Order: sequence, then structure tokens, then C-alpha cells
Amino acid sequence: MNNADSFAMAFDETWKTTINNSSTISDLDQMEKINLVLSKIKGHPFLENQPAQALEVAKFRLRLLKLN
Repeated sequence: MNNADSFAMAFDETWKTTINNSSTISDLDQMEKINLVLSKIKGHPFLENQPAQALEVAKFRLRLLKLN
């Protein structure tokens, strides 16, 4: 599970449950939201081994899925 695909799935699911389901988080800017989600999946092997690429995948997912 140390690949971008499994990371993207974990990121998407965590984003949906963390960001989309909370009105109190709406005041955060996008980078703060990304950091919050990444902190919740910090044990993911791809994030641990390739943090810069994981951040790029996260930003790409937000653009691709038009998430705020």
C-alpha cells in the first residue's frame, strides 16, 4: 500500500469525513485543511516515505475533484 493510488483513496475518504462533515473547519484555508487531513493519515506509508509527493497528490486530488 505504499503507492500514490492507495494514498489518494485514503486522502479522499479522510477529506470527506473530516472536511465535508464539519462546518467549523470551513474557516480554515485550503493548506490548513490539507495539513489537518494529512495529520489524520500520518501513518500511511506513502506519506511517510514520500511526503513531498504525497502533498502534490493531495493538491492534485483537490483540483481534480473540485474540493474546497
